Amino acid sequence: MDIAVFSTKAFDRQFLTAAAAGQHELRFLEPRLTRDTAVLARGAGAVCAFVNDQLDADVLAEFKSLGIHLVALRSAGYNNVDLGAARCHGMTIAYVPSYSPDAVAEHALAMMMALNRNTHRAWLRIREGNFELEGLLGFNMRGRCVGVIGTGRIGAAMARILRGMGCLVIAHDPIPDPTLGVRYLPLEELLAAADILTLHCPLTPETRHLINPAAIARMKPGVMLINTSRGAIVDTPAVIAGLKSGAIGHLGLDVYEEEAGLFFEDMSDRMITDDVFARLLTFPNVLVTGHQGFFTREALTAIAETTIGNVGAFATTGRALHEVPGSVGKA
Repeated sequence: MDIAVFSTKAFDRQFLTAAAAGQHELRFLEPRLTRDTAVLARGAGAVCAFVNDQLDADVLAEFKSLGIHLVALRSAGYNNVDLGAARCHGMTIAYVPSYSPDAVAEHALAMMMALNRNTHRAWLRIREGNFELEGLLGFNMRGRCVGVIGTGRIGAAMARILRGMGCLVIAHDPIPDPTLGVRYLPLEELLAAADILTLHCPLTPETRHLINPAAIARMKPGVMLINTSRGAIVDTPAVIAGLKSGAIGHLGLDVYEEEAGLFFEDMSDRMITDDVFARLLTFPNVLVTGHQGFFTREALTAIAETTIGNVGAFATTGRALHEVPGSVGKA
């Protein structure tokens, strides 16, 4: 099958090509998928899209007109897809429900530790010949109360890592996992109890701006907040206000609500015109990475193999291996 792959980077070419093993024609396209670029998929049998690609009703209608009936997401999240439009157009949306939960959980831990021990600031100091320790004081993780919001595959991996470090782990999720050995609390109680909060929930109407002014007001003063899930779970201006007031003591973000067109791009020779994002970068107690939590060899291999598996199954049976719930309709 001819697959139009949008938002292509070198690592996409490497891992998808290896997974396809010559069984499919991969047409790698650098542009991000939008209403203006959707026509580039002309002649393809399927489209492969990434987390910041636009899959709204107009894009899906364009795919319908081009005779495309499968969108294979190379991601676990699908909040960028208009599922109602997909059903209307008889389009199947496939995804990667699980690739390497440990990859994202370990990145979240790396952000916690860097912020706690000020590793990012120490690295800059040493490069300038400054070996002063003032301002780099951290704390022991053992015994700290960490709140895990969302205990799916990634959140569960995070909880296990934290328990292994001797942290007191509490959690919040609509569907508790009794095998984790952690205490589940209502969100309001968890926010008030945790020294560190780490977000691992999907983006839904219920979780959009879950971290908002009211939530921040309930948190412990000086709390550490880590988000490696979806950017829109955090109300960024509210978090900036929390940083300014000291309500939030440390902030680690691997995702950002307006990251499309910013993350995964080299912006080093251009002005960042997003004033909210630019403000975030001025805080010494903020660490931002460019949506790289998934970026391990193991995760990329699993993502590519599952994506190609979805396409192959659809080509032979008309059904993908992993279809987004509620996305399949009749043309």
